[in-house]
Amino acid sequence: MKVEEVILAEPRGFCAGVDRAIEIVERALIRFGAPIYVRHEIVHNTYVVDDLKKKGAIFIENLSDVPPGATLVFSAHGVSQAVRQEAAERGFSVFDATCPLVTKVHVEVAKLAREGYEFIMIGHKGHPEVEGTMGQLDHGIYLVEDVADVARVEIAEGQKLAVVTQTTLSVDDAADILIAVKRRFPDVRQPKQQDICYATQNRQDAVKVLAPGVDVLIVVGSPSSSNSNRLRELGGRLGADAYMVDAAGDLKAEWFEGKRRVGVTAGASAPEVLVQQVVERLRALGAVSVRSLPGAVETVHFPLPMGLGDKSMATTDRS
Repeated sequence: MKVEEVILAEPRGFCAGVDRAIEIVERALIRFGAPIYVRHEIVHNTYVVDDLKKKGAIFIENLSDVPPGATLVFSAHGVSQAVRQEAAERGFSVFDATCPLVTKVHVEVAKLAREGYEFIMIGHKGHPEVEGTMGQLDHGIYLVEDVADVARVEIAEGQKLAVVTQTTLSVDDAADILIAVKRRFPDVRQPKQQDICYATQNRQDAVKVLAPGVDVLIVVGSPSSSNSNRLRELGGRLGADAYMVDAAGDLKAEWFEGKRRVGVTAGASAPEVLVQQVVERLRALGAVSVRSLPGAVETVHFPLPMGLGDKSMATTDRS
């Protein structure tokens, strides 16, 4: 039995924050010329990063690797206050590609901290977004990665407490942890709107519709991509054989032996060109039909920072 049908999730791939971040680097390269320095991978996708390297972007982790007077871009994941201060002290020309939905969390943390709150942050240790959000304060913010971590948080009696989350978490896992937080700290303040971003929510919702109806789920995304990993985990929990691939060349024919229906989605930092290459590889393995499931229509657009010109500067098709 060969693959007969490929079903594409909707929506999939680039979100507005990723689109904006890549465009910031591309426009900076056009306006100021190479090299442009980027702190951390602009988004967590190998194809995107390699493409920008070819155009003249240099990705660094330490600001000491950036020469004086250079143009620096902060990645979509956001940075700590310490990184911002160091960049200012070193006199770089900075463009901030932090996703506006991450910035919203930073603003909320700063506002509530001034009102005397401490914080529980639900997220993954070591992820740059988590490091950036926790780095908005020099104390009073505690990371929990799972329900068990909630029991280990020590908060002083009478201390005001709020909760924030990494924007790219599993919606269901974050909900379970939040229940544990509220059980232990009944007066905890929650965000007016959940911190998990619309694109993460939409892509997970699409997989919930797609996965039960397919034998195999392919998630296009890089290993470092949090939201892509969550899609793969979700598909597996829903009964599909779920795999994550960086590119079509990672597909293995044995995954599809005896499988008729294959679902395909992509994390929010994976470009559509990679999805189409995966589809072509599946056609080569015998797939006859390709169709898309209906899903949420995304119309979100985030404005660019001042100083990066108008739309006529953008020359690259990132689809």
